[in-house]
Amino acid sequence: MLTHTTSRVLQPSDLDAALAVLDREPVANAFVASRVQAAGLDPWRLGGEMWGWYEDGRLTSLCYAGANLVPVCATPQAVRAFADRARRTGRRCSSIVGPAGPTAELWRLLEPSWGPAREVRAHQPLMVTDRMPDDIRPDPYVRRVRKDEMETIMPACVAMFTEEVGVSPLAGDGGLIYQARIAELVGSGRSFARLDEHGKVMFKAEIGAATPKACQIQGVWVAPEYRGQGLAAPGMAAVLRYALADVAPVVSLYVNDFNTPARRTYRRVGFREVGAFMSVLF
Repeated sequence: MLTHTTSRVLQPSDLDAALAVLDREPVANAFVASRVQAAGLDPWRLGGEMWGWYEDGRLTSLCYAGANLVPVCATPQAVRAFADRARRTGRRCSSIVGPAGPTAELWRLLEPSWGPAREVRAHQPLMVTDRMPDDIRPDPYVRRVRKDEMETIMPACVAMFTEEVGVSPLAGDGGLIYQARIAELVGSGRSFARLDEHGKVMFKAEIGAATPKACQIQGVWVAPEYRGQGLAAPGMAAVLRYALADVAPVVSLYVNDFNTPARRTYRRVGFREVGAFMSVLF
């Protein structure tokens, strides 16, 4: 019998209850929801545990504990319970990421035992749109990356990740996990790029997390030699067109608050701020 309030590791039989929590905020929860919808709650398939917080016997909050630690619809009480569990298990993740309020509190509780972080990005605007822009023509040269173009897209993905996160995704395992993830996106038709006449990537982006209700654009990158030439907005419009037509009715992304050019570009394409994420990088 469950006590008044309690936390525990969820089991595959808890899937429907977990999906109901995730469905409360489909945009903010797109990353975790996409994983759960694809893999269920079995830790081996999910790539981590799903922790649940119960109030009066009802599942109200979640925390995904895998390569990332991600609080989901987490109340203050749930955050404290998740922090206690995370302290006991020790840090196994490379980042904490999620809605800014609960993530900030989770990090406040964990920093004494898990700190210091390599970097804390306390305010990353969450932006959404559900329509194409009126005044930006999608770049007709942006297209899906083909499965035989992995060698073309990987250097651009590595450059973007290294520039964005501050470390190479090839560190540690030689990039096996990262390359597998890019291959998955390419294989599912969710990797997009524009190439120059020499076959080099000029612009690229991926549709990462995807559910029937919302998807998330990630990895937006313009090659340094092509920056300032107006490629980003038409490129984003092209990816947005694919996303709305083929993936989900609402498209989101989150961006570093200090990245003024990117925020301006996303606003031009019609994205509007609806909240904020926070990332703690180790």
